[in-house]
Amino acid sequence: MSSVTNPVLITLQKPQISSLFLSPKRVSTSTSYALLKSPTLQFEAKDSTLVKALGVRQRRFKVVVAALAADADDSEIEISNGSVISSKSFGEKFPALVTGFFFFMWYFLNVIFNILNKKVYNYFPYPFFVSVVHLLVGVVYCLLSWGLALPRRAPMNKELLLLLTPVAFCHALGHVMSNVSFAAVAVSFTHTIKALEPFFNASASQFVLGQHIPLSLWLSLAPVVFGVSMASLTELSFNWTGFISAMISNIAFTYRSLYSKKAMTGMDSTNVYAYISVIALAFCIPPAILIEGPQLMEFGFRNAIAKVGLIKFLSDLFWIGMFYHLYNQLATNTLERVAPLTHAVGNVLKRVFVIGFSIVVFGNKISTQTGIGTAIAIAGVAIYSLIKANMEEQKRKAAPATTPAS
Repeated sequence: MSSVTNPVLITLQKPQISSLFLSPKRVSTSTSYALLKSPTLQFEAKDSTLVKALGVRQRRFKVVVAALAADADDSEIEISNGSVISSKSFGEKFPALVTGFFFFMWYFLNVIFNILNKKVYNYFPYPFFVSVVHLLVGVVYCLLSWGLALPRRAPMNKELLLLLTPVAFCHALGHVMSNVSFAAVAVSFTHTIKALEPFFNASASQFVLGQHIPLSLWLSLAPVVFGVSMASLTELSFNWTGFISAMISNIAFTYRSLYSKKAMTGMDSTNVYAYISVIALAFCIPPAILIEGPQLMEFGFRNAIAKVGLIKFLSDLFWIGMFYHLYNQLATNTLERVAPLTHAVGNVLKRVFVIGFSIVVFGNKISTQTGIGTAIAIAGVAIYSLIKANMEEQKRKAAPATTPAS
């Protein structure tokens, strides 16, 4: 009997299975019986003969699964409910196509969110309350997903809570201030101001964390600062509320990034974002009640319903919350699939898409100087992102070489 050079890894998957019997004559495994405490069980099939997993029984349910190990092109075979599934999923067979789809959906949902969000602010200018709605819809979505085990909820403890709370607070502050800016000025102008975020990140890294920032990175930020300044001077929708709140948002998201590095828990990104959303919601509710509560109860809700009707008002609030959560979640999942360089380019292009579409949809008039300033700022962000991504890639490649031999 010939053996397989690369053993085939077989995964049996069925949450309700109570026990599994393997034929020791057919499968080279030290375990002939295993009690399933998790939804999956894996074992290696090292024989080149026909491999059979016999007698998976539960509620009169009997599965006979066969996989020819010698002829298997894949290194893993997944078995679900008695059917053999190729280990290579669609995403593994066509990674570029799937990643492209992720990017498209990320941009699409982001653009739709920004447009619909601004339309709501045109008749319901209450950014603190709207920020709560964004997070509330996302939290309900997360709770339903956890209830369906899509994904399974990761356990939470006091230590993790303490790690994620500062991240969630900065997320809440940055989110609320972004919405205050969106409500006060044109969407395109808010995103132009938010292009300064890399400058704040570099400043915090150097002066707060004490990390050395190369001169090339500082020089690449010069056109960002210049472009934003140039755009702000002639922005037709400019007001100090919109400008200052966007700047506070930049600072908040910078510290969110810093705290996130300290809160690397090993938890998957979907669960991390879900927990951050829940905690951030708790931070957002009190100021919304204190700052906008009296106005909303007196005339805010009544005026909005009078303008668009109750059904459309509730529908708009629901969809902006859903689009907000989905684009953020999809952005996180997308960026996990790509290299830092692609990540950098993707972020820059996303901002270009949002600015361009918002100008077209809302017909915002911008001066020539504002347009040139915005272009310079975006170009500066692109240069900065590319330089930083290249530096991180070189550092990652150099890490194994500098590791001392044991």
